[in-house]
Amino acid sequence: MHSAPTLLAVSLICATADASPTVDWAKGLVTAEGVGIADRHAPNPAVARGTSRRGAEAAARKELAASIAQLGLADGGAVKKLVDPAIKARLERAIAHAIAVAAQPETDGAWRVTMGVPIEAIRQAIEGGPRASDGDGDRGPAVMVVEGVTATPAVGWTVAGQHVATIWVTAVPAWAKDAPHITATSAKAGAIEVSGTSGTRATLYVLLRP
Repeated sequence: MHSAPTLLAVSLICATADASPTVDWAKGLVTAEGVGIADRHAPNPAVARGTSRRGAEAAARKELAASIAQLGLADGGAVKKLVDPAIKARLERAIAHAIAVAAQPETDGAWRVTMGVPIEAIRQAIEGGPRASDGDGDRGPAVMVVEGVTATPAVGWTVAGQHVATIWVTAVPAWAKDAPHITATSAKAGAIEVSGTSGTRATLYVLLRP
């Protein structure tokens, strides 16, 4: 035990990951939980929560970074194989901007926080950033369901030759029940080909696996 650590130092030293990170391909989200232990030197729990919250978020981000590095890429390998400094910098920014999915204060001043990074944010970080507008607006369907997808969930699959946002499901979500359906005809080398009229680069593709 350090004799006179600062509040922030105690919080960060005692912050820990409390659960294994989770990759939810159906939600399109990578999450991780961190716990920030209350500083025993704080005068009361309310004061301790200020620094323990930051410690919990820092611990969760550290777990997110490790989990994201292990995500598979559609064209083979994992995110950790990417060495381009620009890509790494964009991934670090995506993790730095992780969202708080859940946060639970403890009575002793500690915090338990779950942070999340959208898989779409990871895809965009790898592929160069957000989609640029083509000037014509988003005229295609907002959502399309692709039936019969046999590919394994991974980051960066193209659909009908387009770099697009995807989620992977085994049942069509209620919010997508009225979306148009197309059928996957092949999935190889990072590309899913389809029969039927596809959407645009702004379309969210719901990839329906058997």
